[in-house]
Amino acid sequence: MMSEQWLEVTLPVPAGELDRVCDALTANGMTGLVVEEEGEFLRFLEQNRQYWDYVDEDLAQHMKGASRVKFYVPDNEEGRRQLRVYLAGLEGYEPQTVYLREEDWATSWQKYYQPIPVGKRIYIVPEWMRGQPVPDGRAPLYLNPGLTFGTGSHATTQLCLELLEEAIRPGCQVLDLGCGSGILAIAALALGAEHADGVDIDPKAVDVAYENAAMNGIGPGRLTVYAGNVLGDEKLAAKLGPGQNQVVLANIVADVIIPLSAGVERFLAPDGVFLASGVIDTRADEVEAAIRANGLAVTRRLERAGWCAFRAERP
Repeated sequence: MMSEQWLEVTLPVPAGELDRVCDALTANGMTGLVVEEEGEFLRFLEQNRQYWDYVDEDLAQHMKGASRVKFYVPDNEEGRRQLRVYLAGLEGYEPQTVYLREEDWATSWQKYYQPIPVGKRIYIVPEWMRGQPVPDGRAPLYLNPGLTFGTGSHATTQLCLELLEEAIRPGCQVLDLGCGSGILAIAALALGAEHADGVDIDPKAVDVAYENAAMNGIGPGRLTVYAGNVLGDEKLAAKLGPGQNQVVLANIVADVIIPLSAGVERFLAPDGVFLASGVIDTRADEVEAAIRANGLAVTRRLERAGWCAFRAERP
C-alpha cells in the first residue's frame, strides 16, 4: 500500500509581517501553522534547555535568519483547493512547495519534538516518548501530532491550558469550540472534568481528537466530538449542553471569537466560565470589548509572545 503524499508549503515572510500572515492563514482555516523564526527558536531553546540533551547543528543552521511560515496539505485536488482558500488575501507572497511522503514528515517532526511543560500541572508528551519519566505533580497529556492540528507548542494553546487548569473542577462538564486535535478537551478530562464535548468545522478533527483521547485512556463515554459550525447550525448547538457547561473553550481567532461571544452564554452553566484564546495582541482590546458588550465580565487577561487569552464569566 502506497503512503499518502503531502505538500509542505513554505511562505517566506518579512519579519515584521509574520503576525499578519499567521492571522490571515488562521482566519482562512489553516490551524496547523509552523512558524520558523530564529528569535523564537532561540527563546524556545533558552526556556526549555532542561529538556534538550543537545541542539542539532543542522537545525540551528536551518533556523539562522529564518522568517517563514509552513503548513501541510494533501497532495491531491482537494489539497490544492484548500491551499487556494488558505492563501486568499496573501497574493503578494510566493509559496514554495515540497513533496513529502507521510512517513517523511513524521520522521522529521519526531526528530525535534520534545515534551512541553505547561502551567503548573500539564506535561505534553509526544506519544512515541510514552514511558519516559514525568515530573512530579504534572499530568501527562500524550499526543501524536497530526499534520493540520495543534500540538500544544503554540502560545495560544499554552495560555488556554493555563487558564483551563485554574477553571477545572472535579466532575465538571466542558465544551471545546474549535477543538482541532482535541488537546484542550483531553486536558480538561485529565485535570478532572467528567465529560467534554468538542466541535470543529473540519471533519478530520473528529478522528484526530478521538485518536488522541484513546492515547490518554479516554473513551467516547467521556468525550464526544462533532463536525460542524456552531454559529450556523442550530441542531448542532442543541447537542452541546446548553446551560450545562462549567467551562466553554474557544482557542480560535478574533474574527470567530467576536461573533461567538454573542451566543456563548447559552452554553454556560450559571457558574460557568468562558475561556477565549488565539487572539493576536493587536486585536485583543477589540475582542475584550465584544465579550463585555455581550454580557460577560472579563476577569483575567493573559499575554505572551504577541498573543492574548481571556477568562470571562457572568457578572
